[in-house]
Amino acid sequence: MPPPRGRSRSRPHPGPPPRAGRRQSRRRRRRRRPPPPVARSGARAVSERPPALAEPAEAAPPRAEDRGLLPFLRELPGLVLLALLLALLLKSFVVQAFYIPSGSMEPTLLPGDRVLVNRLAYRFGEPERGDVIVFDTGGTEEDRGIVGGFLRWLSEGLGVARPAHEDYIKRVIGLPGEVVEIRRGVVYVDGERVPEPWLAGRADRRSFPPVEVPWGMLYVLGDNRLHSGDSRFGLGFVPVDRVVGKAFLVVWPPSRVGWVR
Repeated sequence: MPPPRGRSRSRPHPGPPPRAGRRQSRRRRRRRRPPPPVARSGARAVSERPPALAEPAEAAPPRAEDRGLLPFLRELPGLVLLALLLALLLKSFVVQAFYIPSGSMEPTLLPGDRVLVNRLAYRFGEPERGDVIVFDTGGTEEDRGIVGGFLRWLSEGLGVARPAHEDYIKRVIGLPGEVVEIRRGVVYVDGERVPEPWLAGRADRRSFPPVEVPWGMLYVLGDNRLHSGDSRFGLGFVPVDRVVGKAFLVVWPPSRVGWVR
């Protein structure tokens, strides 16, 4: 029988392919996953970390021989050697003690005094008028090579061998380029009188003609002008590069301890 007119035949709506439906159902399942469980009060929380390792065993107590005198005696030679090397380095490059054998610097320094000399005083500067300096006489020194030079330095530092050069201690009076003159014991530099508060005792009334101090040299005098070999005669000018350092402190005897002025 033919369908009535005016009505359209309804067609069934095709459904989604089975694969698409499976994908949607999977996505829904993923979205609907419950949140991770939370530890409640009184409940034990779950941890993903492995259990703690067992505590290390306690160290064995030190043996009696390790706590006694034997370890100290083993280290003693090394400690003595280290202290000796440090003392030699300080003596050679920083501070050195000198013995005063004569009275040429009286009353500032007396025979038997021991003074400390700063060997770094003129590394970054020049000597000034009034400084009490230690210097050596220079001269040619035998070439001993590296090993021989080290052994010589070591023996001098220990006091076994005498120094290759003799050391002097005097006071700086004239600087390079200045003209020094002595009139009846009074010192003049470039025509002006030099105040010398360090002088005491019987005055020296001798006179010496004016001399110009060469560049790189120093004019030095002893405080005991009557008994001092200095730049006036015998010693002459002192090269600046022969200056060992500046005397700054008397350390012996105890009654004489004080600054060198």
